[in-house]
Amino acid sequence: MALLQDWQKVAYNEKTNKGELQKFWQRYFLLEKGVYEKLLENPDEVVEGTVKELADKYELSIMDMTGFLDGINDSLVEPNPIETMEEDTKVSLHFDKEKLYKNMVDAKADWLYNIPAWEKIFDEDKRKALYLEQKKSGTVIVGKKVGRNDPCPCGSGKKYKYCCGR
Repeated sequence: MALLQDWQKVAYNEKTNKGELQKFWQRYFLLEKGVYEKLLENPDEVVEGTVKELADKYELSIMDMTGFLDGINDSLVEPNPIETMEEDTKVSLHFDKEKLYKNMVDAKADWLYNIPAWEKIFDEDKRKALYLEQKKSGTVIVGKKVGRNDPCPCGSGKKYKYCCGR
């Protein structure tokens, strides 16, 4: 069975006691933050290896590394084959800095997008711009509502109520 399925069984198990699950995630988020701190120290270095090698390098269990790879996958320049990944699968942690920052903001992971190393990567204005850009991307802007007696937006020249409003 692929590692990702094992990770998801543990991490998203609805039968697990809520307190246990909360402890699980708190522990995982601390480990995750530690890996990101190391990665962000040298953001242009392309880190590659097997899942097992990277787990050893960052002092994580295979399961925790699988969770990390699942979380970072959308921020990578070239996504890893996480669905079919095994311990000996070669993976890369080559991430797009802007995409990673925005995905951290989108996940509401303030413990990650507030890591001090970001200050060396992006200046305050750039971080603020990326933050706002990500927040706005999830905002739905509703256009002005067409009134019954307004001209129809289809361009027929008729009132909306006699045209497309029927």
